[in-house]
Amino acid sequence: MSKPGNDKKVPFIRIAKRADISPGKAWILRIAAIILSLVTGGILIIALGHNPFSVYRDMITGSLSTRTALIATAKIAVPLLGAAISIAPAFRMKFWNIGTEGQILAGAIAASYFALFQYKNLPRPALLLVMFMAAVIAGGLWALIPAIFKALWGTNETLFTLMMNYIVMNIVTYLRTGPWKNPSSSGFPKIAMFDDSARLPNIFGVHIGWVVILGMTVFMHIYMKYSQHGYEIAVVGESEKTARYVGMNVPVIIIRTIFMSGAIAGMVGFFIVSGSSYTLTDNTAGGYGFTAITVAWLAKLNPYAMIIISVFLAILKKGSNTIQTNFKIPASAAEVLTGIILFFMLGCEFFINYRLIFRNSKVVEVHHD
Repeated sequence: MSKPGNDKKVPFIRIAKRADISPGKAWILRIAAIILSLVTGGILIIALGHNPFSVYRDMITGSLSTRTALIATAKIAVPLLGAAISIAPAFRMKFWNIGTEGQILAGAIAASYFALFQYKNLPRPALLLVMFMAAVIAGGLWALIPAIFKALWGTNETLFTLMMNYIVMNIVTYLRTGPWKNPSSSGFPKIAMFDDSARLPNIFGVHIGWVVILGMTVFMHIYMKYSQHGYEIAVVGESEKTARYVGMNVPVIIIRTIFMSGAIAGMVGFFIVSGSSYTLTDNTAGGYGFTAITVAWLAKLNPYAMIIISVFLAILKKGSNTIQTNFKIPASAAEVLTGIILFFMLGCEFFINYRLIFRNSKVVEVHHD
């Protein structure tokens, strides 16, 4: 029994990790979170002077009701899934790679060089293959820099990878306003559109990259769950000391894994510039690298779950664009609405894994006579 006055030393609220929670209770929390997010979002919509049911309906139909809408939604989901897949091995190893955005851009820059300056020298299949390889290598090398510093000198990878995003963003700005500026752009600094030979072919209206990304999803599941490399990644993520004790070469594992992570992100950059935008801009990465962190977190690094979550977020993104047009809702308000839904989804996962203990909670006491 606690002594009088000791309550002041105990925090009013404590957070404790749940030992276990039944799947049924977890799904009840998820459903409750979705309902609460829709209700909260509905309040915002009413405040803007619109009917929530009409807005939510148009978000769904604007994303899925027509072939054009489906293609647009898929073009958002594909790079988002690819970016999430690239993050998965790094996060499994507890290497907090926040630089996926920059790695996507690094791959896009490398692919764009060949698309802009070598398209006359190579046949289309060879050009696309060279663009793909250049993007993969560039993305991997860009990720390799913080990986080497982390592996050899223990630097903070979160800050390192985040700062590298801004470096590569400014490289794109320099190229757009300088050596790669399109001379026929009437004074507006932009990079020329790719020649047709540097554009990916489509399958069902979406560039062929979606097939590759789905293949990478299957590969990543097998790689992380059944391969020796995947086992080593998991051990390093649990404890670097344990990994060293059993004879694993931790620096090599870190460098190898993060190079692969960056390489996949670079591949995503290639798919964006060659399959969707057909040019390189400051907005080529489009926030996919940051949103992919949410996808990976919600999926608990399960590649197959990432497919569902990526599609869901793509529907939200495409739907928010639709309601901006149909209801004249400002872009900022549409993004807030999307943010509310994501906030409740992430908050729900917190309560699935943790519980709150209040100071005056009843405690079972055992008395001895």
